[in-house]
Amino acid sequence: MGGACLRLPIDRPFPDVAHEDSTGEKWSGRLGFTLATIGSAVGIGSIWKFPYEVGSNGGGVFVAFYVAGLVLIVVPLMLAEFAIGRRGGGDPITSIAAVARAHGAGRAWAVVGALGVLTGFLILSFYAVIGGWTLGYAFETAVRGLPGADARAVRDRYQAFLASPAAMLGYQALFLVVTAVVVARGVGRGIEAAAKVLMPALLLLMLLLAGYAMVEGDVARTLRYLFVPAFDRVNARAALEALGLGFFSIGVGLGLMITYAAYSRATIPLREVAIVSVLADTAISLLAGLAVFPIVFGNQLDPASGPGLVFVTLPLAFARLPFGTVAAVAFFVLLFVAALASAISLLEVAVATLVHRRGWRRRTASAVCGVTCFVAGVPTVLSFNRWADWYPLAAVEGFATATFFDVIDHVTSNVLLPIGGFAMALFAGWAMPARLLREPLRLGGRGTRWLLVLLRYLAPAGIAVVALGGLFLRR
Repeated sequence: MGGACLRLPIDRPFPDVAHEDSTGEKWSGRLGFTLATIGSAVGIGSIWKFPYEVGSNGGGVFVAFYVAGLVLIVVPLMLAEFAIGRRGGGDPITSIAAVARAHGAGRAWAVVGALGVLTGFLILSFYAVIGGWTLGYAFETAVRGLPGADARAVRDRYQAFLASPAAMLGYQALFLVVTAVVVARGVGRGIEAAAKVLMPALLLLMLLLAGYAMVEGDVARTLRYLFVPAFDRVNARAALEALGLGFFSIGVGLGLMITYAAYSRATIPLREVAIVSVLADTAISLLAGLAVFPIVFGNQLDPASGPGLVFVTLPLAFARLPFGTVAAVAFFVLLFVAALASAISLLEVAVATLVHRRGWRRRTASAVCGVTCFVAGVPTVLSFNRWADWYPLAAVEGFATATFFDVIDHVTSNVLLPIGGFAMALFAGWAMPARLLREPLRLGGRGTRWLLVLLRYLAPAGIAVVALGGLFLRR
């Protein structure tokens, strides 16, 4: 599916009206847009990254910082991006440039959109590798079955999987092919159609797994670990990682929500979609913790064992279930779909930019971006095997034992995303007229004033601390 380039006027401003997406792409309605946005937010960041970040940062303290960051910083930024997308009607660069010129702001604000596109592409380069893991685990579990209820056997299979770069590259490539094909099909026939069926199924399976884990595992210790803050472990590092995960999981700070909102019809209430999406993402994140940690503590495993936590602990749970192999295959397929929904949104940002600003056909842009992303992800694959002992920033304090994957994950989540969010908050809070937030979001006077306070002062201040911490703090 192709699209014409949206050419912005140079000598005269845009009229003060909302702009339709020039490609004609639209969500079918409120439900489709909401589920697509939930699918974008509920992905690996919620199910895979949240549990292991909680385990690595002290449990309840991290959860408290995470929720506070969502309410005070991430949600206001999401609302701002929705308003910009509704008003600008295009990709992040096009929308920000249109809104800025229409209301007397400088052209330089378009750099914020460009930073978002670049950041999203870098995230997708390693996100696709982990997405390939979900596909690989689904296939290998279906063929070989579960390794059993022995924790060592489960860990051995995980390590063997990581030790094969050829297999990892193959699954990464397949994951990106599926992602690119869906994006090439357009908005309505791609992510929206899949989200309407598979997001509810994923939620149902997570509820069942959490229920089983809480019955069979150590639920008392899990509840204390997740929800009782250990104030002696309150530190800047936990706050940094929590807010960084919020940016990573929800997807603010890179223009993704701008792009999605540009495809929404004027009758769709943006504020309600944003709130529902964040609540759904948080619920899935907590469900993932309730599904993982009872099994972790019940089997005397390390809750801070890193990104392999889900791939080690969940097979232990399934091994004790009747028809456990079938359930495990279904879970990893659904986890793959959740990862796919987020990957599609990340790829869509880059593809939409090429379609709008360069006039590329959607299929061509999808193919080129997919291939480029695959090449960019090769170092991440090698970080788990052949380059496992290569530390690219060994001379930098705090990164002496950080692999390429550790570095790119840390920089994108804890540095680039907060910087993009900081600039987005300044643009929405100071450069845009207040009515451009009030009208698309259907806010009253008091709601608009509170949102402006958050965007102008609290969000930039909090993000500045996180961005600076991302440069110097490293566990």
